[in-house]
Amino acid sequence: MSSFWNEQRVVVTGGAGFLGSFVVEQLRAKGCRDIFVPRSKDYDLVQMDAVQQLYRDYAPDMVIHLAARVGGIGANQANPGKFFYDNLMMGAQLIEVGRQRGLKKFVALGTICAYPKFAPIPFKENDIWNGYPEETNAPYGLAKKMMLVQSQAYREQYGFNSIVLFPVNLYGPRDNFDLETSHVIPALIRKCAAAHEAGRPSLTLWGDGSPTREFLYVEDAAEGLLLAAERCEGSLPVNLGTGEEVMIRDLAVMIAEETGFTGQIEWDRTKPNGQPRRCLDVSRAKEAFGFQARHHLREGLKKTVQWFQANRKTLREVHF
Repeated sequence: MSSFWNEQRVVVTGGAGFLGSFVVEQLRAKGCRDIFVPRSKDYDLVQMDAVQQLYRDYAPDMVIHLAARVGGIGANQANPGKFFYDNLMMGAQLIEVGRQRGLKKFVALGTICAYPKFAPIPFKENDIWNGYPEETNAPYGLAKKMMLVQSQAYREQYGFNSIVLFPVNLYGPRDNFDLETSHVIPALIRKCAAAHEAGRPSLTLWGDGSPTREFLYVEDAAEGLLLAAERCEGSLPVNLGTGEEVMIRDLAVMIAEETGFTGQIEWDRTKPNGQPRRCLDVSRAKEAFGFQARHHLREGLKKTVQWFQANRKTLREVHF
């Protein structure tokens, strides 16, 4: 095991959230003894004075920035201004104060929503600026993409050491299963499970089922992020994913099977589909820091459904 983490003082923003909880667990398993997870009630990272206080209180060697205002299509449509402003200010201020205080490394998590709506498949990092993002989540995607601009500008002018990773949609145990704000997999799991338990003959889902998506199991995402934090240098964007895409209608069938729902799946074509296709070129991550996802989609879905069924009474929900 590498000794890299043994003496690192690490702040993990969003460390009590979905991905963050797995990142903190893996940090501890790797020997990191000095981890601080700021909570929003104590440090509102949208406010500059709170960001400055965080750095004063903890004096980290590394910041892993996972905190975000994020949700599915519905949440993005309802909160475009809030998603833009809050995500922009958190990233910009954490990087700026980190620069001022001589932070050794800043690790930022971007989003696949930053890619152009009609980027060629698979999405290559060099195509990230070749068009406007899909409209329903563009404010969120662009706010997160500004961390890449800042990372590159600060490295050029100040020598500030930061990296920005662009993951596909994450899923797994401890996800947000609130139907108003969740992403597609937890929403489908909850809807299919409820339809099965109620004995409904059919289930109606948004769109027409034709878009494709790529999904990364949360434990794999945490592993990739920490490999990058340890080994990746330079401010080029780096994709995190599996390189495998699935059509939403096929995903719905898989989740129905895992939850026991045997009714008809119908599609409400008056609702938006979102981006037509999403699939990443993941070669840069493999070359730069040796990351390759371990979980295939069906295996990850099975684990996620099992966790959901066992934790129905304590599900994490997010409201804006």
